[in-house]
Amino acid sequence: MRYLICHHVSIETILAFIETRPIDSELGRKVRLVMSSGYSLGTVEVSSSPQERFADFLQSKGKRITQQRRILIDFVFKRHDHFDAEELILNLAQVPEGRKVSRPTVYRTLNELVDSGLLRRMNLRGRAIYEHDYGYPQHDHLHCTMCDKLIEFQSKELSDLRRAVAAEYDFRDSGHRLIISGVCSDCSATRHRRHTPLDLV
Repeated sequence: MRYLICHHVSIETILAFIETRPIDSELGRKVRLVMSSGYSLGTVEVSSSPQERFADFLQSKGKRITQQRRILIDFVFKRHDHFDAEELILNLAQVPEGRKVSRPTVYRTLNELVDSGLLRRMNLRGRAIYEHDYGYPQHDHLHCTMCDKLIEFQSKELSDLRRAVAAEYDFRDSGHRLIISGVCSDCSATRHRRHTPLDLV
């Protein structure tokens, strides 16, 4: 899955960028994942490292952080990515240390990382996609249903709306998750060219 990073954008910009389509269309098409690095939305100051927080979580469950778990969490938090379990397994296999991590450990540890609040899990086309949650700012996504590009963005208007709705219902809000499905500008341009009749000479 490819993704780009956008900074603070307005609702008008978001709506102008996409044409809304159901996110579950074309379920049979394989999602393409392309890893990318960088924390372009910045980071959030936290009191402990992901490794320390995970060790505390495991200890509270009567478990310990094994070598395989340590290798996995170090690898996941080296850079900010959107990935699924199979993509993570393939990338781990590219480094000597990563080959020590078994497939069952990857799936089990991903669930534990979500339960501990370190990772966030999203469902796209029936597949679980993961990204950093701990130490990363609140943000939302645009999802292109043609090329599966994920675009991260932050919007003050959305956050203000969330708080206003929560206040109206006397509800204590702690966050939200929004994925807007549609067609990105690159795919829109490609589709337009495909349907434009050839000029007759």
